[in-house]
Amino acid sequence: MRILVVDDSVVFRSQIKAAIDGIDGMTVVGSAANGKIALERLEQLSVDIVILDLEMPEMNGLEMLGEMHKRGLKQTVIVFAAPSLTGAALAMEALRAGAADFIAKPNSAGSLDEALAGIKKELVPKILQFKARIEKRTLADGVGAAGAGPRLGMTLPEVKPATGAKRLLSSIKPRIVGIGSSTGGPTALDTVFAHLLHQPLAIPILIAQHMPPNFTKCLAKRLGEISGHEAREGQHGEPVKPGCIYVAPGDYHMTVAFSIDKREVLIQLDQGPKRNSVRPAVDSLFESMVTTYGSSCAVFVLTGMGEDGMIGAKAIKGAAGGVMIQDQASSVVWGMPGSVHAAGAFDAMGDLSECANSLLQMVK
Repeated sequence: MRILVVDDSVVFRSQIKAAIDGIDGMTVVGSAANGKIALERLEQLSVDIVILDLEMPEMNGLEMLGEMHKRGLKQTVIVFAAPSLTGAALAMEALRAGAADFIAKPNSAGSLDEALAGIKKELVPKILQFKARIEKRTLADGVGAAGAGPRLGMTLPEVKPATGAKRLLSSIKPRIVGIGSSTGGPTALDTVFAHLLHQPLAIPILIAQHMPPNFTKCLAKRLGEISGHEAREGQHGEPVKPGCIYVAPGDYHMTVAFSIDKREVLIQLDQGPKRNSVRPAVDSLFESMVTTYGSSCAVFVLTGMGEDGMIGAKAIKGAAGGVMIQDQASSVVWGMPGSVHAAGAFDAMGDLSECANSLLQMVK
């Protein structure tokens, strides 16, 4: 896996290189201090992955992404974003412009050793999620890895799902909908929620997207803008209201529970142990929906790395709720929906348009 590091900070360039050095199968083949230099490097070098800062002089990350698109350069881009609200907003723009994933820069208050450990912990798994798929694609079609685009789940073997009772999604009229996503999720959610514009939303929608703080706030704002419905981060103890979209805040599990005293369903936030190495966890949200709503809930598992959502989907199916997963061809990474597929814990599978149409039928 050949990697180009693009950042105007010498410190961050050296830390990213140090985090990658020694990892089997990964090599930093070059670096650049801005997008203009990086484009020259891409013309000169064979590159699979670009680690891209967004705030740089002369040509910033967003401008570079636009130029890559114009030139037909399809290397997988992982954005290195500041953890501020401004940085989070820029990261959302970068994902819509074609970046495959992002990580938040470490807090500047920590030591260099702490920053290096944080970068290594976050960045290496992000690269690895694409590594295997690029290699399999290379073997499958004989094309060099450089230039492989971000949608790299195409050569994964199709897994036959376990036999289980399937429900027609058109027959499901849930009282609540849950959505889980990770890598590729923000762009996928954009596509799905754009279909809700000028459409009724009679029930609540709760979303667990793997993102740090500030990034989830920007995501909620974006979903509100494109859907035309109220969307915000969930707050601890607030009632779950029809017609509202709730996003789990970064670094918090978001669940729902019925309050006997208030006689209504409330959102619960906690910072309990991570599940599947993430917080918020999709499994926690889905399991709480089963406990609170029983069979009157439906969930969607969209693109993402890992297996988060599989246990929750099995719980939904066990309670006779509905489960739809994004298909392999349209997923950036078919980890989360693929694990649900392998477990047989789903009723339907489709691309984002099909997921959006199913959601529309459910929320009217």
